[in-house]
Amino acid sequence: MLDFRLDAELETLRKRARAVAEDGVARFGRHNDSWINGFSKEFAQVMAEEGWIGMGWPKEFGGQERPPIERVIVAEEMIGKGAPIAAMWFADRQMGPTIIQYGTADQQAEYLPKMLSGESTWCIGMSEPDAGSDLASLKTSAVRDGDTFVINGQKIWTSFGAVADYCYLICRTDSSGPPHRGISEVVVPMDTPGIEVRPITDMTTNKHFCEVYFTDVRVPVENLVGVEGAAFKQTMKQLEHGRGGIDRLVSNRALYDLAVERADTSDPVVRQDIARLETGYRLGRLLVYREVLRQAPAGFSAATKCFCTEHEIEVANFVAKTLGPDAMLFDEVGKGLAYAPGYTIMGGTSDVMRNILGERVLGLPREPR
Repeated sequence: MLDFRLDAELETLRKRARAVAEDGVARFGRHNDSWINGFSKEFAQVMAEEGWIGMGWPKEFGGQERPPIERVIVAEEMIGKGAPIAAMWFADRQMGPTIIQYGTADQQAEYLPKMLSGESTWCIGMSEPDAGSDLASLKTSAVRDGDTFVINGQKIWTSFGAVADYCYLICRTDSSGPPHRGISEVVVPMDTPGIEVRPITDMTTNKHFCEVYFTDVRVPVENLVGVEGAAFKQTMKQLEHGRGGIDRLVSNRALYDLAVERADTSDPVVRQDIARLETGYRLGRLLVYREVLRQAPAGFSAATKCFCTEHEIEVANFVAKTLGPDAMLFDEVGKGLAYAPGYTIMGGTSDVMRNILGERVLGLPREPR
């Protein structure tokens, strides 16, 4: 028989992570979708002290080379409880691994230690008003002028733009070829002159989204990460990191746990709903495990994201039905339910994910235009 239980060492790690997460919630508050809404520099330092930033990074770069499954276990407990891990999340999940793989020795020495200590927060300058899911059509430019890049353009939906120390900017350094070429990645300190940040308050009062304007912003050419004009594949790899993670499954788990406590489990229909959602959690977790253990085919993270985020919508519907009129109150529960439609939009809409799955994984032909 297949045994899907974790071994004793991993269960010990889960219990420790759960205790730290619960303490973090008690000290710094519970947050819906806490990997992006729960911003706390203090808790980032707690994560660093526990050794839970850079868990899988190579030891030569300050990491611990721990098995990927350990990071998933810690992250599931943090996000499932609503602990505020946002201040370190992007650096740990995307920026650090990217700089390890593509950055120079000087960049690694400058940026990685501050990530590992929880000291630095990063934002990603990716989407633009006319280049959301179609990243290749971005227009923000970085033009060489001697030993500097001069950056002009606008980014939107830039989470933590108002509080980040650095922006990992996806920009265009060459417009002469096809859209997928000429794209580069540049590290931009957020205190550089010429940067204007305008926070966006969403309907739930969250303010992590920002518009960021770059007007003749100058950064050294040495801030280029990877090969100039050939960063599209680097960016796609970052998106793979962001689509198949446990954060796409358990972002409203805390609301689910609350609803189950109040659910009338004497009703067989309610029991059936709970069984269906519990099954969904287990299936989603196995899909995420396949991603982190590299057992899934290339591009399959699109399917993982689709399943997991659509499951989160089902969870929100169950919570709303269970809580009834209480779900309409404008408290943390009501805000979490109003926020739920964003799960299938952030990181690429479900429609885009299905197109990626069909074209890149299943090899289906594109519909002629």
